[in-house]
Amino acid sequence: MPEIDPITGLPKELGVWENIAKESQKITIKLIKKKFGKKYTVVQGINKHEVDIKELTKKLKNRFACGGTSKAGTVELQGDHTREMRKELVKQGFTPDSIES
Repeated sequence: MPEIDPITGLPKELGVWENIAKESQKITIKLIKKKFGKKYTVVQGINKHEVDIKELTKKLKNRFACGGTSKAGTVELQGDHTREMRKELVKQGFTPDSIES
């Protein structure tokens, strides 16, 4: 039996809330340097209460074949992935207008 969302009364598999939440995000993609000149791609502005940020981080790490983490509403990926990140976030359901580089 599918799990029912207490707010909408619909099965959670439909993912209605997450799709709506993804459209309302204001996301920023930037590149930072940390210790020893290592580059990290940082995705900020994702509301961790509306979007499953751990699942998003897992998908991005698999797509870019790199390590990374999610901290306090940000996703940090090892390496420079700023060129392809916008396309991948659009594939994940975010709107292109809400993504800044």
